[in-house]
Amino acid sequence: MIELRHVLYFVAVAEELHFGRAAQRLHIAQPGLSQQIKALENQLGVSLLTRNRRRVELTPAGQVFLEEGRRAISQFQRAENLARRAASGEVGRLAIGGTESATWVMLPELVREFRRRCPNVDLAIREMPSPVQLSALRDGEIDVGFVRPPINAEGLVTRTVLEERLGILLPKSHPLAKRAEIPISALRGEPMIVHPARPSGWADFMISICREQGFDPQIAQEASETATAVSFVAAGLGLTIVPVSLKGFVRPGVVYRPVSRRAPTAKLLLVYRGGAVAPTLGKLLEVAQSLWPELK
Repeated sequence: MIELRHVLYFVAVAEELHFGRAAQRLHIAQPGLSQQIKALENQLGVSLLTRNRRRVELTPAGQVFLEEGRRAISQFQRAENLARRAASGEVGRLAIGGTESATWVMLPELVREFRRRCPNVDLAIREMPSPVQLSALRDGEIDVGFVRPPINAEGLVTRTVLEERLGILLPKSHPLAKRAEIPISALRGEPMIVHPARPSGWADFMISICREQGFDPQIAQEASETATAVSFVAAGLGLTIVPVSLKGFVRPGVVYRPVSRRAPTAKLLLVYRGGAVAPTLGKLLEVAQSLWPELK
């Protein structure tokens, strides 16, 4: 069987057209080099070089083998380089899941910096509700997710990326719009719009913080996404709760008011499977830690 070293030896001789210089270039003894080239020719069943005391020349077969040998060496070096980069997480594939709010808040900055550092990693980004992300993680469909609690994180590693204040989106004409801050308790009896439509970590969170204040929210409408929920607010169908990072979703006829500071805060969690971390995911975590040193 022809080995890569035979190709390397032949290319050196073919480029130098001198066994002595080729042996020095390869850091091997000249007699050993001559034996290796002869063994290569015997395996191929053809003469690659013509030799005499004055010169070494390539045969037609040798010229073809030189060109293909150079390509083989180049391909091997490329494979070697890619393997090392894959082991370090610089090439490969990474599937990321994110809630709607994550695609607005954290993912753009993270993806931009990750692409800058690892341009050869193929990224697949999917927007999906938190419970769907957890199933996708456990099934291996995505490698990392950005979710909103409450979640069942059994078998998963969670790290807090962001903790932010809450706010209310409500019609400009609503009596509560006159307040600078709105306590969650003031939402008792108010028609509420939950989003995204359940199953959704955020919808469950909205319901849970109302129940912590001693009442079940009066759910008037479910919306598939925040933009739809804001349209329902503008139509006067109810109020909705958002993290402060989404207060920019206001539209004519809708206002944002912060929730009182005694209210719970909203967390955004980075979640991935426990156990060995794939190199590409390790590189993403490294980038995330550099962007958000408070990541815990």
